[in-house]
Amino acid sequence: MPMPYTYRHASAEYRLYLDTARDAMGLISDNATYTATEAVLLCFRRRLTLRQALAFADILPCVLRAIFVARWQPTDPAPWGSRADQIAECRALRPHHNLTPDNCIDAVAEALTTQILPTDLASVLAAIGPEAQAFWCVPPAHRHAVSFPG
Repeated sequence: MPMPYTYRHASAEYRLYLDTARDAMGLISDNATYTATEAVLLCFRRRLTLRQALAFADILPCVLRAIFVARWQPTDPAPWGSRADQIAECRALRPHHNLTPDNCIDAVAEALTTQILPTDLASVLAAIGPEAQAFWCVPPAHRHAVSFPG
């Protein structure tokens, strides 16, 4: 079996993701984009069972997968709460160094759609449930064409 694309081209995939997410959030640095991305991924992960989280991690490109599972101590899932609660949770990560904007979840979702096959994402989120689908729903005004390398 050939090496998976995500392993061979991890840096290029992550660079594309960072550029897309940074632009969508209006941030100026990779560090701020990383913090916002980590916050959104951890916010989502906190609401999943172990099995659900591993299924979601399986569809992520390798660098985003590593961020998603890093330093993880699985616990019982947290309640989904409102979008405002989720954004506040994202903004609370590293509060003294966090420039995460209010559109962080939508922006990370938009950037992820450039990295994940839509059918894979839809399948995993459907298995998790409507709250997961709502979490990653990219508003139509934010959607960009998805192109995957050959």
